[in-house]
Amino acid sequence: MKRDRIIYYIATGIFSLVILFSAGMYFFNHEFIKGAFVKLGYPTYLIYPYATAKLVGLFAIWNPRFHVIKEWAYSAFFFAVTLAFFAHIMVSDGEQMAAVIALVSLVVSYIFSKRI
Repeated sequence: MKRDRIIYYIATGIFSLVILFSAGMYFFNHEFIKGAFVKLGYPTYLIYPYATAKLVGLFAIWNPRFHVIKEWAYSAFFFAVTLAFFAHIMVSDGEQMAAVIALVSLVVSYIFSKRI
């Protein structure tokens, strides 16, 4: 049981770092992210709401009281990270590795959250 908790916290921590870095870039390096959104074909007005949604989702994942919302957050992050991976593949910008790390750590976090 202790091993499962350690794996859960490590995976959730890695996922959180990737998402926090992403959201931080959205807020503090807006011009760079704006260019990346245009290159990926996304509208730029989504930058701030998407960064806010990422932070709210992380709060839901780390808060033990929100069981149903936590499931929704895991689901939303799964689709967001999967779609980000394929968007980076489609434009061939080589930035898909962060999405792979996020996806693997998200899946491990979800599996081990069910075990503990």
